[in-house]
Amino acid sequence: MLTTSSKLVTMKEMLVRAKEEKYAVGQFNINSFQWAEAILEAAQEENSPVIVASSDRLVDYLGGFKLISTVINRLVEDKNITVPVALHLDHGSSVERCIEAIDAGYTSVMIDGSHHPIDENIEMTKEVVNYAKLHGVSVEAEVGTVGGNEDGLIGGIQYADPSECVRIVKEADIDALAAALGSVHGPYQGEPKLGFDEMKEISELTDVPLVLHGGSGIPLYQLHKAIDLGHAKINVNTECLQAWAAAVRNTLENDRDVYDARTILTPGKEAVKETVKAKIREFKSNNKV
Repeated sequence: MLTTSSKLVTMKEMLVRAKEEKYAVGQFNINSFQWAEAILEAAQEENSPVIVASSDRLVDYLGGFKLISTVINRLVEDKNITVPVALHLDHGSSVERCIEAIDAGYTSVMIDGSHHPIDENIEMTKEVVNYAKLHGVSVEAEVGTVGGNEDGLIGGIQYADPSECVRIVKEADIDALAAALGSVHGPYQGEPKLGFDEMKEISELTDVPLVLHGGSGIPLYQLHKAIDLGHAKINVNTECLQAWAAAVRNTLENDRDVYDARTILTPGKEAVKETVKAKIREFKSNNKV
């Protein structure tokens, strides 16, 4: 197991408080280590807890679990980041991948068994929880299917079954539940339509912090209603990607002769940082440290 002098924390404590005080902690995915800098700087400037995440499908592209964990820990130390930071595995594809992340120093993992029958989903999740508890790591699980396109994986929306949500919370003893209720990964076609009645029911039945995947592009009034109904964690990636791409594209279009990487990429980093700061304020987690 990788050992570090980590200042990282689990997301359990931050989500319990967020649920009680009616705000949400943002999960922001890294697509390069420059993004990690932008996310951490934004959270520090907004005095907000933050969840830095790597999607399982991008882990190898970024250099692997150990490299990611080492870099995030070092950035927190070198940049004197004092706000609570959790390092989270997003959409862990298997029990083995979650264990690998925990051994590398991740403080939180999501095991995504949502594409399996509920009994299999629960058994997978229990395996991860049992291992995570030994290492003081928090666990998120998913029931139902969030639609859209994430890192090349395309799926349709399948609403979470309230009885299955109750089962996975009680039988697997998870810290947070991603119950699919109409959100999608990637851009929305028209205005999102979240299932608020189902959301209220699941929140009351399970009494655990809920997680909203596909948080980009959801109108503010719907985000705040979701927070009021128990969502303590909201995941954002698409809006950051769009802001980054627009900034980089603008730089390249305005100077056809530019080739210096720093000149091209720095505006992208700043765009990500400003997007994260704006989402933190929307989620009402600023000054919650």
